[in-house]
Formats: sequence, structure tokens, C-alpha cells
Amino acid sequence: MSLSVQGLNKFYGQQQVLKDVSFSINTGEIVGFLGPNGAGKSTTMKVITGYLTPNSGNVSVQNINVQKQPLEAQKIIGYLPEHNPLYLDMYVKEYLQFVAQIYKVGKKESHDRVAEIIEQTGLTEEYKKKIGHLSKGYRQRVGLAQALVHNPKVLILDEPTTGLDPNQIVEVRQLIKNVGKDKTVILSTHIMQEVNAICDRFIIIKEGRIVADDASNISVADNNFNIIAEFAGNVSEDELSQLQHIEHCFQIRTNTYCVESTKDIRSDIFRFAVEKGVPLLTLQLKEKDMEEIFREVTMNK
Repeated sequence: MSLSVQGLNKFYGQQQVLKDVSFSINTGEIVGFLGPNGAGKSTTMKVITGYLTPNSGNVSVQNINVQKQPLEAQKIIGYLPEHNPLYLDMYVKEYLQFVAQIYKVGKKESHDRVAEIIEQTGLTEEYKKKIGHLSKGYRQRVGLAQALVHNPKVLILDEPTTGLDPNQIVEVRQLIKNVGKDKTVILSTHIMQEVNAICDRFIIIKEGRIVADDASNISVADNNFNIIAEFAGNVSEDELSQLQHIEHCFQIRTNTYCVESTKDIRSDIFRFAVEKGVPLLTLQLKEKDMEEIFREVTMNK
């Protein structure tokens, strides 16, 4: 297990912002960390990196306990915080070499590594400029470059595509996918398409608690199935509703129904159509997209 988070609790004064947060991530896995504003995403990431100390619970990175050995853990963690702190008076290449020295990357190795990461993050045309002269999008790239310059085993990215234009977003997503092949990556984002595009898995946090994890046995939504059935002739809603396991059935257009059931009953609907002698034109299981799932598990009920 590359990253293990167990039973994190964190208070700011009397306010509890993390409530028994637990999950684990394997090497080569890219995980989207989702939640509404104020849900505890950034706090969790700061605890993982050793920037904050939890009131209780443990984090281990590559079997290194972050609370007991923070410097050892930070050597193998790359971190891009939500508010990207940069030295604006430094030149891009100078800054990345400075960061490499902090991580005690050897002189020759750091020279080669900085050159490589400048190319990887699309800073080739900008590396001779002062960071303060860069656009917000390019400053974000510099932040991503500093998180990668020491070739970390675990990458923590808090809103990594903030401020990027659509072309840059595509490029950075591809970069994260490429580096994620042999690293553990956890990234927070509000962009559902980003999770679909690059993540192998998602975790959703709400009010300091993990409420969904699509790699565990936690349900990310209800257990119902939504099926669209389109018939070539007349079928009554009452007749269709007689099938077993149907919770709800309603007509959405002529001869077309949305069926909500407790199990996948497409084969039953097919047999129903054959017995009625009415051809079936469409039989589709409608899967919930990321936005629907996110809203279901984070909306107050």
C-alpha cells in the first residue's frame, strides 16, 4: 500500500473538520478527491504532506509514518497546494534548481532533472522569465514542475488545473496520466470531467467524512436501476408496472418509458415485449454520471 490514511480527526478550536477519514491508495493509481467547498479536502491533503498534524489518526507513505518521520516522508512526496506559493522574483529555471537543492538532488542530476521537467510541463519557452512575469496558467505549471522535480513517489495535487486554458488543461491532464503510471497520485478538483478523463477512482468527502469511495463497498448512490424502454406500438404504463422489482414507471414520450427498478430487469422487459407482440426499439440502462453521483452524496437531505 503506497498511501494509507487511517482514522484522521482534526479540530480547529471547537470545530471538527475531519471525522474519522480513512482510505488507501496503491502505486500507479490516480484518485480524484472530491467534495463541496469546506468539506475537508485541503485539510486532508495538508495532513498527508505533514504540513498539519491531526488530533488523532495516522498517515503512512511507502510505510513511512508521516507524523513520526515527517522529513523522511516529505522526501518522497510532491505537493502542489491550492494557493500556489512561488518566489515571484526568481527565474523559472533558477527556482526549480533551488527546489531541487532543497530536496538534496545531486548537482548534475538536478540539472538534468530540471531540464526534463521544464520540457514535460511545457515551460520551454518561459524558463528564462521571472515567475512574476508569467500568466496565472504558467505559474500553475511552475507549481506542478516544483512538485515533480525531485521525482516523488506520491503526488498530492490540490486543484492542479486552476487558471489553465482549455488547451493547457488537456496537456496537464495528459502529463498527470503519464507520471501517474508509476506514482501514487491524489488530486482534488471541482471539475467532474477531469475525474472521468484521468482518474482510476474517486473519493468524495462531505462535512469532514468520507461518503463515497468507488473502490470500496461504500455505495456511491442508491441501488436502483434506471432503464429506458422504447416500444414500436402501444404499451400501457399500468401493464409495464406489473413486472417484478419495478419501483416506479413513467412515460417520457410516446411509447417510451423510464423504468426504475431494484435490479436490472432488461431481460424481463424484453420478454414482456415478445409476449405482447410489440417490437422493442430501445432498451437502455441509464448509468449515472459523475455530476449526478456527486450531487446525490453531497446534497443535504
